[in-house]
Amino acid sequence: MADDTIPESWREALEPVLQTPEARKLGGWLRAEEEAGKVIYPPRGSRLAALATTPLPEVRVVILGQDPYHGPDQAHGLSFSVQDEVRVPPSLRNIFKELESDLGLPRPETGNLTPWAQQGVLLLNNTLTVEAGKAGSHAGRGWDAITDAAVAAVAQQGSPCVFILWGSHAKKKAGRVKGLGAGAHHLVLTSPHPSPLSAHSGFFGSRPFSQANAFLERHGRGAIDWSL
Repeated sequence: MADDTIPESWREALEPVLQTPEARKLGGWLRAEEEAGKVIYPPRGSRLAALATTPLPEVRVVILGQDPYHGPDQAHGLSFSVQDEVRVPPSLRNIFKELESDLGLPRPETGNLTPWAQQGVLLLNNTLTVEAGKAGSHAGRGWDAITDAAVAAVAQQGSPCVFILWGSHAKKKAGRVKGLGAGAHHLVLTSPHPSPLSAHSGFFGSRPFSQANAFLERHGRGAIDWSL
């Protein structure tokens, strides 16, 4: 993936798809884009940050995003997250509003969600790169198979997990993954996307954080500390 290394805990699950011609083509295409002067976010070394920060055996919650932020200094490899000192984007502001309403937690001043990832919240985008200023520009280039395999690996684990799916894109993603259908031992929470265009259509009031914690505690996996 243009020099990003698959973390060890994910290697067995992802190795088969990484050996496909499509995956090799993706790596070559990313290198060619950069050599042509294209600016790609997030930078090399952080494109697999979601997998590196949350080892497969430690995943308790999966939050699926679509693709990285396409503005300067925003994307750092975790879906919906931005680095400290970066202005909180609108969708994340709405996530924080729901967090406050759901759990009574104060809205965080930082948009850096790394503490969630370190507790077992896999913050995974469907597409892991994007060209600067061009949302969705790397969709269909080969990331889907890799991130499908990552989500499937979580679904196939014995430990119950929570899958939080915001928006139609995330729901379609889960629909491709065996193990998330009826009878699965996981909890699947769906709602509209937290973007300003759709948050008032059912995202607000969906209470994903308290529902996730209640499920995890019932199954002996412990609650997530969602405060930042």
